[in-house]
Amino acid sequence: MADNRQDDGLILALPKGRILDEMTPLLRRAGIEPEAAFDDPESRQLRFTTNHPNLSIIRVRAFDAATFVAFGAAHLGVVGNDVLMEFDYPDIYSPLDLGIGRGRLAVAEPEEIAGDDDPGRWSHIRIATKYPEITRRHFAERGVQAECIKLNGAMELAPALGLCRRIVDLVSTGQTLKANGLVEVERIADITSRLAVNRAALKTRPYEINAWVESLREVTDAA
Repeated sequence: MADNRQDDGLILALPKGRILDEMTPLLRRAGIEPEAAFDDPESRQLRFTTNHPNLSIIRVRAFDAATFVAFGAAHLGVVGNDVLMEFDYPDIYSPLDLGIGRGRLAVAEPEEIAGDDDPGRWSHIRIATKYPEITRRHFAERGVQAECIKLNGAMELAPALGLCRRIVDLVSTGQTLKANGLVEVERIADITSRLAVNRAALKTRPYEINAWVESLREVTDAA
């Protein structure tokens, strides 16, 4: 599946948003300084050079970081284990928990029904989520049929607008759930961001890639 180009330097895929904000200090502690446009909020640039001629950075959506790594368009990436669990790409190796992007995958429902509801008695549920594979597997393990409605955002609107009664989403502080009248009723998994490596690239360029893995491991352990 991988299509790594040996004549190019290494490419590191980073997700936009909160994880990028948390990852940037780790990069700098590991000695990686992106070009100035990387820190410019007005810049529309997506690929950036660094102070290392053999390393560049691309900035992509969180879900897409895993795809770039799995198909060899990027050699390394920062990917939440929620995304790794959802796609289960065989071409990705994740040797390092970076300890950032902390949250949890949770089942939530409207506050007014949660008090009398018992998740242990569910047999069939309709649920809105951007994690249909994780959701189906989770409920199938206890014999519950989950009919998943795929949404890419604004999950919290689904119960209020009658799309379904429950959602599965990534929760950090829980404030978004609370603001939309939802409560967490079940935790599926704890989530952090991992360093993802393309397996084919690791075999063909082990020295370069392992050097960056160990550099990031040192700064992660120190943090």
